[in-house]
Parts: sequence; C-alpha cells; structure tokens
Amino acid sequence: MPNADDFNKDYFENGVVTGKSGYTNYQWMPELTIKLAHNIIKYLGFKDEHEVLDFGCAKGYLVKALRILDIKAYGIDISKYAIEMADSEVRDYLRLADKNSIIPFDKTFDWLITKDVLEHMTEDALDNFLKVSRKVAKNSFHVIPLGDEKECFVIPAYELDVTHVLKKSKDWWINKFEKAGWKLKTFCYRVPGIKENWTSQYEKGNGFFVFE
Repeated sequence: MPNADDFNKDYFENGVVTGKSGYTNYQWMPELTIKLAHNIIKYLGFKDEHEVLDFGCAKGYLVKALRILDIKAYGIDISKYAIEMADSEVRDYLRLADKNSIIPFDKTFDWLITKDVLEHMTEDALDNFLKVSRKVAKNSFHVIPLGDEKECFVIPAYELDVTHVLKKSKDWWINKFEKAGWKLKTFCYRVPGIKENWTSQYEKGNGFFVFE
C-alpha cells in the first residue's frame, strides 16, 4: 500500500502550495461530481440494484453523487484524514483501508471503480490489490493516467503529484490486470463526460479500462 501518512490535510487542502499534489481546498462540487457520476452510470450501464465500490474514494464525493442518483455505492480510502472529513450522510458507507485489510467490507460488489488511484501504488501493492479485488468484484472500471516509453506521464501536470509512482503504458496495465485474473472487456482513451479537460488536450493521456 502507499504510505497513508502522505495523504494528509496538506495533500488535499494545500497540495499546490506544498508541492504534494494538484489539490487546493478539495471540496464537494455537486455540479461536477453528480455529472461525473451520471456519465459513469451511463457508460457502464449501472442498474439500481447494483452495488458499487469506489476504491480510493478520498472524502467520498463520488459515493455521495452515486447515492444521490440511487446507486448503492460504497467507498474505501487509506487516508484517515479524508475519511474523517467525509460528509455525514455517506460516512457510514466508507471504510478506512490498511495493509492488513485492503478491502474491509464483508460483501461482494457488482462493480469496482478506481479513478486516478492506481498510479499511486507500488508495483507490489498493485499486484496484491488486483488479486484481492478480483475476489470481491464481478466487474471493474479504472481511469488511469498513462505514461510514455520514457516512463513519464503523457500529461505533464500529473508529474506535480509526488505520490504518483506508476507511469506506465496501456499495455503494461492490461498485462498486470490479466495476470491477476481480470479479462479486458473494453479500452479507450476518451469517455464522454469524464476528465474531458485533459482528454481534449492530450489524446492518449488517460486510459479508461473495463474488466470482467
């Protein structure tokens, strides 16, 4: 697992000033997050009865947006600060992960989501996560910043986050997932309504992976 202490108040609230991340005053923005949730639901075809896990949920904003749209969503993060700062209406649906319990829910999920999360992991931690997640989720959707042949991010701004350690190509990621038992269903570089501020500028800067 990444170092949980790295994802503290400074990371979320003062990241640009401190040089830790691209965040400043990370907060609930319903006009953006509800639209994001809607586009995820539409793209993946979520049903009302589906149970969805957002791994790396931070303060739980996507969980909140999905629940507003009647999706049974849950969240996990390694940041004690982020989980403690979650809105009261979703806090009961969030869990704090650690190296002993990566997915601390006693249930299985129809969908697992990670958005801008897996690039924070070491390779060993990623391998472990993919094996564990394969046992608890039927399908998964991952939004991952992609690296080039020099292992630099295609989108230079992603270099500003000091916790970004995996700067890998599309094929590298697919190989990792398949070794853990996931089967690629679809891949694309652009999904309408998701990270369009970046995908409109950098054609191959992000990967959108669906596995089953």
